[in-house]
Amino acid sequence: MTALSVNLNKIAWLRNAREGRRPDIVDAARTIIDAGAQGITVHPRPDQRHIHPADVHALACFLRPEHAGVEFNIEGNPAAGPRRNGYPGFDRLIEDARPEQATLVPDADSQLTSDHGWDLSDPESASRVAETIARYRDWGARVSLFMDPDEGQIERAKACGADRIELYTGPYAELVEHHGLNDARVRDCRQSYLAAARFAVEIGLGVNAGHDLNLDNLADFIAIGNIDEVSIGHALISDALDFGLAETVRKYLKAIAAGGG
Repeated sequence: MTALSVNLNKIAWLRNAREGRRPDIVDAARTIIDAGAQGITVHPRPDQRHIHPADVHALACFLRPEHAGVEFNIEGNPAAGPRRNGYPGFDRLIEDARPEQATLVPDADSQLTSDHGWDLSDPESASRVAETIARYRDWGARVSLFMDPDEGQIERAKACGADRIELYTGPYAELVEHHGLNDARVRDCRQSYLAAARFAVEIGLGVNAGHDLNLDNLADFIAIGNIDEVSIGHALISDALDFGLAETVRKYLKAIAAGGG
C-alpha cells in the first residue's frame, strides 16, 4: 500500500504571515492523522520561512507518545549548517528529533522549492552523501535521497547506502497540467518514472515520490506501481481551502487507492 505523508510547510507559512500561533502545526498534524494519513513531513529551511526548529521538536514530541505508528519525515539539505537566525543546522535537527525517515534534498538556501535530484557522479560529493547517510542511519532514520528518474544516478544512490529514493515528480506534473493525462509527452514521461521505480526496486531500494502531485494526476502516477510513499503539501493544503483539511486528506487517500496504491 502506498502511504500518504502530508507536508506541513504551507500551514507553517500561513501561521508565520501573522507571527502568531494559528494555524497550529500540531493541531493540523492531529487532524491529518485522524483523517487517515500515514505520515507527517516537514522541510525546515535555513531562512525559517515556514517550519521552525521548534515545530520539528513539537511534532517529534507529539508523534512519539500519541501516534507511534505514524512516520515522521524530515526533508532538507544536510549541508545546511547553523545560521545566526537560530536555525541549528540540518544535522542537529535529525539528531535531536530522531525521525523515522530523513529525506536528503540538494537545494540551495535561496530556492523557492526543490526542483532537481542529487547528482552523485562526482566521487567527492557522493562520499559526503554516503557519510551523511551512515550518520543518520546510526541515529535511527531510514534515509531517502531526492532523485530524478535517472537509472545511473539511482544506482549511485544505492551505492551511497540510501534505503530509498524519492522521485522528483515536478516534470511529470507540469506536463499533465499543460497537456492533459493522455498526451503522448505525458505518457513518455510517465514511462520514464515507471522504469526508474522498477529499476530502484530491482536493486533493493524503496521508492517514494513527491512534488506537485495533486488530485488530477495522483492516481495516474501511483498506477506505475512500486511507490511506497508520496509526500504532498502545497496542492493538498490548497485543496483544503475548498474541502476542509480532513476531507481533503480523505480525497488524496481515495486517489491513491484508485491508482492501485
